[in-house]
Parts: sequence; C-alpha cells; structure tokens
Amino acid sequence: MEYEFDLYGKCPYTTAQKIFSGKWAILIIYHLCERTLRFGELQRKIPGITQAALTKQLRTLEEYGLIHRYVYPEIPPKVEYSLTDIGKEFIPVLEQFNNFGTKYITYLQKKENSNK
Repeated sequence: MEYEFDLYGKCPYTTAQKIFSGKWAILIIYHLCERTLRFGELQRKIPGITQAALTKQLRTLEEYGLIHRYVYPEIPPKVEYSLTDIGKEFIPVLEQFNNFGTKYITYLQKKENSNK
C-alpha cells in the first residue's frame, strides 16, 4: 500500500525545500536583498537565466509571498521587485549559505592542492 503525505505547510524542512526548490530562487532573493530591482536588472545580475525562467521563478516567489511585485501606472509599464517582510527573514539563511559556500570552496581548493 502506498501513502502520499503532503508535508508542505506542516514540516519546516519540506516547506523550505519546496519554496526554494527553483534553480534560481536563492540567487533572486540574494539580489533583492541588496535593493529593489527591475526585471532587466535582475536578468543582468543572473547570467544564464532565460526571460521565461526568471518570469516563472518571480511569479512563484510572489505566490509564496517572498517578493512583492509593484507595477507603476505608466506607459510603458514599469515593474519593480522587492522582498516582503517574510522574504527578508531569509537573509540570515543567505548569510549562512555564504559562510558554508566559502568554507566549502576552501575545502575544494585544499583537496585539489593535495592531489597534485
């Protein structure tokens, strides 16, 4: 017998994993930590992301309530993205990612040097 459990909204690890499962989610949040950005600015800051992928990821993060999309009432339309209060709660996690990533890069460099 097969059981299916939807742990989203119940288990903190599953919930966080689902929210940040997108390939670009963490980088988008990182860049929005610095300041409010327009779509084109975000796309330039993330080399390799397509317009479609950025659009999809921004919509997902907006649905989860992590980012705010503000459309200025002008022509042509001007759209800006910023972090919501709950999105800003992820900043300390990003700092820990930075710490871990830096330590892991050092580990890789030491490993590479010891193999020479």
